[in-house]
Amino acid sequence: MMAAATTATMTTTKPPTLRHEIKHQIRPTEDLVLSQRLARLFARDPHAGPDGTYLVTSLYFDTPYDTALRQKLDGVNRREKFRLRYYGEDLTFLRLEKKFKVNGLCGKRSVRLTLEQVQSLLAGEYGFLLQSGHPLLVEFYSKLQGQLLRPKTVVRYQREAFRYGPGNVRLTLDRDIRSGLGQVNFLDPNLLCLPVMEGCTLLEVKYDAFLPEIVRMAIQIPDRRGASCSKYALCRRMD
Repeated sequence: MMAAATTATMTTTKPPTLRHEIKHQIRPTEDLVLSQRLARLFARDPHAGPDGTYLVTSLYFDTPYDTALRQKLDGVNRREKFRLRYYGEDLTFLRLEKKFKVNGLCGKRSVRLTLEQVQSLLAGEYGFLLQSGHPLLVEFYSKLQGQLLRPKTVVRYQREAFRYGPGNVRLTLDRDIRSGLGQVNFLDPNLLCLPVMEGCTLLEVKYDAFLPEIVRMAIQIPDRRGASCSKYALCRRMD
């Protein structure tokens, strides 16, 4: 299958802002209280459905030696991973994303792809990446060829997200985290997925230079458990 030579809409290539990230694993009862509290204090993600949530499906890439997974588990200070992502059942909005961490701070670069381009990637046809001239796609091409990055696992979950302008804060509650069976079916909204963290919600808080006090107070939960928790690493346990 041949892909278009250009991407649908390309993101800016300016250096991304490195952000702080806090993660906590919380129980369902804590999730319920926290969700109601955040809804009173902060704006919801404008792309959420009527119930305030949306489905996220990602396909992660790794090397034959599971470099991204091992670096995460070993706590390497500088690491990265690539993924494809879409939301709900909408295959008209697909993105390639590169997430990276530097000394505990996180950043992300992304670019839109067409459905035909993603289908080409899944078929092992990478030439359009190099032809695009987009820095992120060219980098991805070089690592597909040089590091032998290949699809590893699908990660799917239900997300409720909130925003707070000061500090550029984004708060997310990720529920029903599941691992997909079969990377080639990434584009199938009905892909069979198995739960990997039942009875637990992952709270993530991302912010720029400072965390406003109102956010700090809002996410206070007695005996909450801080976690260096990777949804990708959780789902790889299902291999």
